[in-house]
Amino acid sequence: MATKIRLQRGGRKGYAFYSIVIADVRAPRDGKFTEKIGTYNPNTNPATVSLNFERALYWVETGAQPTDTVRNILSREGVYLMKHLKGGVKKGAFDEATCQKKFDAWKADKQKGLEKVAAEEAKAKKDAAAKELAQEKKMNEEIAKKVAEKKAAAEAAKAEEEAAKAAEAAAAEAAEAPAAEEAPAAEA
Repeated sequence: MATKIRLQRGGRKGYAFYSIVIADVRAPRDGKFTEKIGTYNPNTNPATVSLNFERALYWVETGAQPTDTVRNILSREGVYLMKHLKGGVKKGAFDEATCQKKFDAWKADKQKGLEKVAAEEAKAKKDAAAKELAQEKKMNEEIAKKVAEKKAAAEAAKAEEEAAKAAEAAAAEAAEAPAAEEAPAAEA
């Protein structure tokens, strides 16, 4: 029986979630399968993979053919590297301990790379937030400046209006004062 390592779709519409399964080549995508060896969630950043490493390695060594996406997933998880290293052990190039040491070194290096990418992403988010905050502060200062200018213009207009009223009142008082002075003089 020819077997294939493939993805079996789950999840809801617009939010796909996949199971990594071993199935007969003739079985439909979401049909009958032999064994479930993991899950794949492409909706997270980075994509989340939960894999039974030993079973995946067993099936790859047995000859199960993965689909392109599953091949990429297995390669990223190190299944193909371990298959390659075990081939070196079978040929006598090195022993099992060296094989495991090389795999652990690769895994540690990969983890450092992932942490570096995560740190860069966090720094980029922080820088973007700081830049956005600076732009917002600048806009707020501009708005505050415009509001201050409007208030100053309104107060200047109000002061002008009050000065005009005071001038009118002074002119009216000045006009009434000579008339008042003339009236008592006429009585005397």
